[in-house]
Amino acid sequence: MSLSLRRSESYINGEWVKGRAEKLFQVFNPKNGSIIGEVYDLDAEDTKAAVDAAYEAFGPWSKKTAKERSALLYKWYSLLMENISELGEMLTEENGKPIAESKKETKLAASFLDWYSAEARRVYGETIEFPVTNRRSIIRKEPIGVAGIILPWNVPIAMLTRKVGPALAAGCTVIVKNPEDTPYTTTALVELANRAGIPRGVLNIVSCSRSNAAGIGQLFSSDPKVSTVSFTGSCEVGKLLMSQCAKQVKRISLELGGLCPFIIFDSADLSKVISGTLHSKFGNCGQKCISPQFFFIQKGIYDKAVEELTKLTKSLKMGDPMDSTTSIGPLINSRGLEKVERLVNDAKSKGATVICGGSKATDVGELYFQPTLLTGITEDMDILHQEVFGPVICIIKFNYEEEVIRKANNTKSGLASYFYSSDISQCYRVMEALQAGLIGCNDTTVSSAETPFGGYKQSGIGREGGKYGMDEFLQIKMCAIGIDI
Repeated sequence: MSLSLRRSESYINGEWVKGRAEKLFQVFNPKNGSIIGEVYDLDAEDTKAAVDAAYEAFGPWSKKTAKERSALLYKWYSLLMENISELGEMLTEENGKPIAESKKETKLAASFLDWYSAEARRVYGETIEFPVTNRRSIIRKEPIGVAGIILPWNVPIAMLTRKVGPALAAGCTVIVKNPEDTPYTTTALVELANRAGIPRGVLNIVSCSRSNAAGIGQLFSSDPKVSTVSFTGSCEVGKLLMSQCAKQVKRISLELGGLCPFIIFDSADLSKVISGTLHSKFGNCGQKCISPQFFFIQKGIYDKAVEELTKLTKSLKMGDPMDSTTSIGPLINSRGLEKVERLVNDAKSKGATVICGGSKATDVGELYFQPTLLTGITEDMDILHQEVFGPVICIIKFNYEEEVIRKANNTKSGLASYFYSSDISQCYRVMEALQAGLIGCNDTTVSSAETPFGGYKQSGIGREGGKYGMDEFLQIKMCAIGIDI
């Protein structure tokens, strides 16, 4: 693989830096545990320099015309498209997702830059009529300031552009905290931004080990120079960041976890169900926040649906993620594997039936887990209440529409819900009744550059993507003007 985009340093104020201590942490290939390389480990004090740089750059960047910012974002998009193959291979090496998925994610990442390069020129103000004749109003949307962005490891490059794209388009400056498991790919994107001509200080990225992550999050939350924080990750960390931001009444946007349901009604087209399952459940080995965990199947179609799901699950090929025929790669690290194994074993010990899979696939690799179907799920099982983040489907039979809506909504999360039905009236009823920010009706593709992404309840605050993604980085100013009549 070409190393032209690979950087071990962090990028602060237009320079590649190693941090004061020049400490290193190792990055591993989850396929076989080999060391990919070593990355410089920065801490909160190092990151303070990035905050200061972004703060100083905000004034000049926010005063650029929307057309100027648009042109730079589009140039960044063009460079990303020219490097799809290299970025895809880099992502597969450090993340473990199959190469076809990595290239698909890279194209999705590019699409956000394409969209927001145009959206930069569509930040519109308005006028509102006062109830008196001698007063006029001007409503402006202005960039909020410096954004502290914390990325996840599971879809790192798409999340970088989905957050950074609208921030830069709005006129904000940014510090990105890199995911420690996948720092190379996201740093490569910043190198491309540098080549595109994004000015120094406008986009900064900081890599760190897990031991320094909390300190950097605390810095984003507490430093008054940071005006907003954007985080994708676990509910626990999201709640912690929210409580820290509350001390300054600082804006925060959160995209957190989801215990996502997948409902199969009697009238469902099973061929579409199987296609949607492959895409939504087994993509990235189930390591997606929108990955469905509970498959609710209506009694009339239950046996046939379980049969088809079993065929699909048994047909999935585990192996080298660089092999284009591989469907299932490794889990990201030992912590992820241990969680999947713990939840499956707990369910088995409490009476769940394993239709297929159910254990580690050590014959393939240390971090592989067999694609698994479980039935007989009961309320006392941990897997009913915790996000598994792995290639595991929990099957639950239901009788009536009202019953499954109640069960699907009986969770603190509300990110995505999917259902399949050929009854158009039922489609409308269920779509309106499900308590989730993302609904897939006879389809499981719920993320695109053009549409908003976000959840209900404890799955997050705010929206990313589409025109709504700009709102997280803008603030509204009303100016009342008195005139002589």
